[in-house]
Amino acid sequence: MTYRPHPVRVSRALRWAAAARRRGHAPHVLLGILAAFAVAAPASATPPLSAKQAEADQVYAQVQALDRALGQADERLNLANYRLNQVQHDIVENARALVVAKANLKKSRDAIAQRLVTLYTAGDSNSTLEVLIGARSLDEVLTQLDTASKVSNLDAQVINQVQKFQVSVRTHAAQLRVERSQVAKLVAARRAQERAAASKLNERRRLLNSLNGEIARLVAQAHARELLAAQRARARYNANQSTLPTSVIGATASAAEGETILPSSNYTGVVGVAMQFLGTPYVWAGAAPGGFDCSGLVSYAYAQLGVSLPHSSYAMWGYGTAVPRDQLQPGDMVFFEGLGHVGIYIGGGQFVHAPHTGDVVKISSLYDAFYTANYVGARRVI
Repeated sequence: MTYRPHPVRVSRALRWAAAARRRGHAPHVLLGILAAFAVAAPASATPPLSAKQAEADQVYAQVQALDRALGQADERLNLANYRLNQVQHDIVENARALVVAKANLKKSRDAIAQRLVTLYTAGDSNSTLEVLIGARSLDEVLTQLDTASKVSNLDAQVINQVQKFQVSVRTHAAQLRVERSQVAKLVAARRAQERAAASKLNERRRLLNSLNGEIARLVAQAHARELLAAQRARARYNANQSTLPTSVIGATASAAEGETILPSSNYTGVVGVAMQFLGTPYVWAGAAPGGFDCSGLVSYAYAQLGVSLPHSSYAMWGYGTAVPRDQLQPGDMVFFEGLGHVGIYIGGGQFVHAPHTGDVVKISSLYDAFYTANYVGARRVI
């Protein structure tokens, strides 16, 4: 907005200047006028650079929020894929069981058919022959035949059991097909959410590009802080290696005050594995050294110690034992954002994790306002 001096103040300044000239104080006239204008001028507006910085801060915060939302979408997609894999495995196993059931049923039918022949040749031909001639299939024979009098009890039990097994397996197969269809729809829905979040993220990134100078400075500052925190955490971890718990306490005990004391973890070594990958970029569905998402980092670290965990933060919640926050030990899994995010506790109130897209594997604090507000709980693999 263009500044316009107040007319009354200008008039006073000019009268003062004229009087000064008459008194021979002309050299001070210009200073007087400038002083009058300076007094009249309102407080200056926010400098453009500060305004730009404030805009950059706001956009940067929005991008971080979108990144976190995208990370949660990634974990929901991982959960859907995990469920789909389980169902597909069950379908394969069920198909094998169905083959066995059909084979057993065929053998049983052959045995019953032979039994009918024996009954006929043994002289019990009237009713048996009538059934055999009138029936169009063995199933119809079994339906029409009075098994209580014409077939032994053992034959009847075999038929009954095998037929029930066949019905059960077929029913299970149908249920699995329905479940597989449902999970496939879930995966498709999650991918649609992923595309929607990615679209929003691209919009924000385009805006970031227009503020690249300020954002670059913000990112550089954030990375510098994270690097310093990582170096300190790594040094503390190395220094405390000899004092980390390495043995299991035994059965869960109770303290004198009634507080439950959990067995120590056997897998504190996952901390060292995960910290080898500090600085590794976040990658969608990543679970290898080239790039990780949050559950991918945790599952990979545990796999190096022989523990198989699902590649899904939601599914990981079902593993291990719940740990109160005041009993956390290195190696415990810590969960945030409604189970949509997971990391590995390293001690000292810190944890290592792969936060979200656009970020890298790094160390954060449980006492950070965001993680404190979004903390869900912890699990310990024993």
